[in-house]
Amino acid sequence: MEKKVIIKINNLVKTYGEGEALSYALNDVSLDIYEHDFLVILGSSGCGKSTLLNMIGGMDKVNSGSIIVEDEDICKYNDKKLTLYRRDTVGFVYQFFNLINDITIYQNVTLSPSSRKKQRALKLLERVGLLEKKDKFPRQVSGGQQQRVAIARALNKDSDILLCDEPTGALDDVSGKAVLKLLEEIHSEGKTIILVTHTKEIAQMANRIVTMKAGKIVSDVINENIVKAEEVEW
Repeated sequence: MEKKVIIKINNLVKTYGEGEALSYALNDVSLDIYEHDFLVILGSSGCGKSTLLNMIGGMDKVNSGSIIVEDEDICKYNDKKLTLYRRDTVGFVYQFFNLINDITIYQNVTLSPSSRKKQRALKLLERVGLLEKKDKFPRQVSGGQQQRVAIARALNKDSDILLCDEPTGALDDVSGKAVLKLLEEIHSEGKTIILVTHTKEIAQMANRIVTMKAGKIVSDVINENIVKAEEVEW
């Protein structure tokens, strides 16, 4: 059975500066992302991988090209539609957690007046092993625990697509593996995960590895030897 394309990226260009100072963050990037992919975008710092992730997440505007999600080009969305897209369609996990420090862990996961999402938040905190920390503030727990809170927050949107920007970059090995194990479980339950990293060992968890260099995709391969989270060493 042919896999369904859920994000179609066509000829994406993103530049900064002008004249002699013009630089390409993305230079004619095209990519199909399929339902239930665990796709890693791999590359060194400055290659354009985080820029591409931000474009998929509706966090930044392109110079030209298109990103088709659910038959609509999000590059043509106004600010209001982009806000709704970020709220309803994608969950985002950042390298440095992006939690709100002056509200509790539970409040960080809900960030919604919906009673359904408040109840779901408790279940998600239990799943990530932090239910007993729900009334703590982010600064009162470890970095690995903060990242698990961030994942619970992203999952509370109940979106099908999870975008992860170097989610283990600020963590030690033990905490990093715990986060990778959680992402592995989430993917096995049907979510599409797009993860940005510069670490080749982490990329081996993915079923598909896209490598970028200087704003371009230089390879897009199916990973035939997927490694389990607990086996990843970096």
